[in-house]
Amino acid sequence: MATTTSPIDATQADTAIRPFTVNVPEADLVDLHRRIAATRWPSHELVEDRSQGVQLATLRALAEYWTTEHDWRACEAKLNALPQFKTEIDGVDVHFIHVKSRHEDALPLIITHGWPGSVIELLGVVDRLTNPTAHGGRAEDAFDLVLPSLPGYGFSSEPTELGWDVGRTAVAWAELMRRLGYTRYVAQGGDVGSAVTDAMARQAPEGLVGVHLNLFLAGLLDPGPWPATSETERTAIDAVATFNTSGNAYFLEQATRPQTIGYPLLDSPVALAAWLLDHDTDSYYKISRAFLDDEPAGHLTRDQIVDNITLYWLTGTGASAARSYWENGQAEARAGGQAPPEASLPVGFTAFPGEIYAAPRSWVEVAYPNLTYYNAVDKGGHFAAWEEPQIFSEEVRAAFRSLR
Repeated sequence: MATTTSPIDATQADTAIRPFTVNVPEADLVDLHRRIAATRWPSHELVEDRSQGVQLATLRALAEYWTTEHDWRACEAKLNALPQFKTEIDGVDVHFIHVKSRHEDALPLIITHGWPGSVIELLGVVDRLTNPTAHGGRAEDAFDLVLPSLPGYGFSSEPTELGWDVGRTAVAWAELMRRLGYTRYVAQGGDVGSAVTDAMARQAPEGLVGVHLNLFLAGLLDPGPWPATSETERTAIDAVATFNTSGNAYFLEQATRPQTIGYPLLDSPVALAAWLLDHDTDSYYKISRAFLDDEPAGHLTRDQIVDNITLYWLTGTGASAARSYWENGQAEARAGGQAPPEASLPVGFTAFPGEIYAAPRSWVEVAYPNLTYYNAVDKGGHFAAWEEPQIFSEEVRAAFRSLR
């Protein structure tokens, strides 16, 4: 990923950190339900799997649950039970959750969510990371936690100018940690968040001492060469090929025509839900089973899935979130194939088996010569923190233990 490295001129901006509370007008919820009821449904797909896209039965079950059982106010209460704030950075009003540990010497940690997720996918790890003694950890494993919403996602405002690629976001996150008074911290990310965190590792802002990732984007976006001798490596190559030939439609559309897909995403809640569900095969079938069979995968429950979709709808961020993919593509084009700076900071990585592909250690070592932690776990997928918050939290603790 190309990275932006220009520091932010804090003297030219309002650096105030303001408390924030979620309070959606009831009229917005009434309108949401009205629009779901007015959905024009397509005919049934002509296949028995997801090869033509999100299946009609899954989406009808989701829409039924959305209008009859889901309670957005319960989600609001969960968010408002945590300290939330906003601060303007480089023209964007950044929303973030900031939870300090009660344990002394907690290590500050900033975690960046991805697409089609939000800070909602990270709520299950908040107490596990800030209060580890209540979840099988030790006091010395505690973190002060910062969970920002990406620019144009959730309660962060949309960029009003071009150039907000992952590198610029990485610069903004360094400024956010500086504003919070943290002089030594670590960073974590998956999906888009892994690209932001990778950029932070390569920019190496003052205070950042290490990162942890749970998606190896280079293996998806860069043809290599990647080692291909072991069974694990060949399996990864096959999974990447499958994704790039039949699973990346959302990626191509958002990277090339985000405005076009933005129209239905802002007009139809059901279209938005379908778009957010049509990501990777593993998470799609887990979500489908949650609605059709009431069999959630870990914490990937019906309520939390619809919480996330509703957040995108109520904040009207379907188009602006999609544009982040376009911005990253433009940044890559500007880089002209020039390699980014080497990531000299310590890097930890966890491979989850249900991810788009489980990156072999040999591949991760090619991109990160200073790989200080690697582990392949036996459960979890693309939404690792959401689906398996306990395993995810244990991995984050282990990855950063040597940096305390």
